[in-house]
Amino acid sequence: MEIMKPTMNFIKSKNLNNSFKKRNTNTGDTMRIRLGYACISETLNTNYKTYTYSNYIKEQNKKKLEEIITSNLFHLQELLFYNNKNNIHFFRISSNLIPLATKKEVDINYYKNYQKIYHTLGEEIKKNNMRVDFHPSEYCVLNSTKKEVVNQSIDILKYHYNLLMFLDIKEPLLVLHIGSKEFGKEKAITRFINNFKKLPKSIQNTIAIENDDKSFNVEDCLTLSEKTDIPVILDYHHHQCNPSNKSLEELLPRIIKTWKITPKMHFSSPKSKLKKEYRSHNDYIDVKEFIKFINILKKENKDIDIMLEAKKKDEALFRLVRELKYQTNIKFLDETSFMI
Repeated sequence: MEIMKPTMNFIKSKNLNNSFKKRNTNTGDTMRIRLGYACISETLNTNYKTYTYSNYIKEQNKKKLEEIITSNLFHLQELLFYNNKNNIHFFRISSNLIPLATKKEVDINYYKNYQKIYHTLGEEIKKNNMRVDFHPSEYCVLNSTKKEVVNQSIDILKYHYNLLMFLDIKEPLLVLHIGSKEFGKEKAITRFINNFKKLPKSIQNTIAIENDDKSFNVEDCLTLSEKTDIPVILDYHHHQCNPSNKSLEELLPRIIKTWKITPKMHFSSPKSKLKKEYRSHNDYIDVKEFIKFINILKKENKDIDIMLEAKKKDEALFRLVRELKYQTNIKFLDETSFMI
């Protein structure tokens, strides 16, 4: 069946069209896009401290662990201050915030000892209406065939959920991949659903699933979503690596329909066009490809938050903004948000 698409004014790149046309204010240009980055800032040039489980078991140095946690929380505060100063409204918090939080053998109360700091961080997030989320690591495999991995994954999700609650996040979000493809996609999706149902309802309500670059494409995620009401995050680069049978134009309305809040999407550019490097992320964003992407999004006329997964983090974000201002007629609302 042919999908009817509304007529829209597309954003023009100078490379494709040497002359700019002023925006037609009669076309209902109400779609807002906010850009964000993940975890660490290239500008601040600082990082989270770690404490490995093996070193902790060897040293049994609880004071050292507490100092690392305090340092990491203050580093997050520095990042949030920086984001607010630069009108960055979308940010992924690093999962490495609290080392060893999921290890039952480590006796540390990562809430009680740091309540004041969490409150300060939560207020800083609210101050500029910043959207924050977490993307648990590759060790979180909810559909694993191994019971111990599933249990570990549930502990990881509880840890991330707790952090969102400590920070008093109003629209909490945990981003997951479907996971293992063992025994085929159909059984893998069924395992995910069965284990998802074992989670507390409060945690279920925070989870969104993202298409990956090898195993589960957008259509697989939509299949799972239709059975669980889990929102789907489109990762544009992963879609290029692991495409669905249907076009992005056909898939987007279904993706957006899975969301009750502003949809979130991911965008990155391949390291190179060589097959062995294509799945790796580039330092920066390919502005031509990004313009192509938002022209497709524009047809849906829905506000979208886009996480840029470039290796140069905030530096890549601001470089993209400069290129968009130079090459397009986009109307920027502030340093990182615009209307199309």
